[in-house]
Amino acid sequence: MSKTQKTSYTEAYEELQQIVSELEQGEISIDLLSEKVKRASELIAVCKQKLYATELDVKQVLKTLNEENGGEEEVEG
Repeated sequence: MSKTQKTSYTEAYEELQQIVSELEQGEISIDLLSEKVKRASELIAVCKQKLYATELDVKQVLKTLNEENGGEEEVEG
């Protein structure tokens, strides 16, 4: 498993914020710029995947709750 795959959402988000801050402040040398942009892209992908998985989990929980309540409320999807 790669480092990115083991990264939690919070860790990925915080690292991404750090990279953005470095970019905004001009702290990244031109020699590291490509590496930082690639890493940022990986971190964005991690965050998107984790948000998507969480959304699916929440929808499933809501669907289950709705079914347990006899389908009284419609779950938006």
